[in-house]
Amino acid sequence: MTAPRYHINLFWSQDDDCWIADVPDLRYCSTHGDTPDQALANVHDAVLGWLEAARSAGKPIPEPHYRPAIYAARFAA
Repeated sequence: MTAPRYHINLFWSQDDDCWIADVPDLRYCSTHGDTPDQALANVHDAVLGWLEAARSAGKPIPEPHYRPAIYAARFAA
């Protein structure tokens, strides 16, 4: 079984002084890091943990559906 492919937002947070990576389709699934690569590596681990926790609790696994605004505007009919 292939793991779902979720969109990841990656951005610099001036307030937190670090890189933030979050997964809009998975509520409260976000991480941080000193570098973009570190934040992304951390969020991949967080996604796996989020999915494992949801399965263990018998909660539904959301289908990936988030698309950034630029993607939606580009392909809107």
